[in-house]
Amino acid sequence: MPVVNVKVIEGVFSDAQKTEMVQKLTEAMVEIEGENMRSLTMVIVEEVKSGDWGIGGKPMSTEDVKAAAAGL
Repeated sequence: MPVVNVKVIEGVFSDAQKTEMVQKLTEAMVEIEGENMRSLTMVIVEEVKSGDWGIGGKPMSTEDVKAAAAGL
């Protein structure tokens, strides 16, 4: 039973975007493992508290991620 675990910083993605992640990641796994595994494929989207995620030794906040996505 495959499990795909996605961690994102809280408040960056909407519920609709998280649903889309689950759907598309499931489709990607089914392409690899075959249709019979669809019902056994789990995708978990976990939100990490803003500031509890660090890159390059620096904490990342929700605002940092949104600014990066906007190209700022």
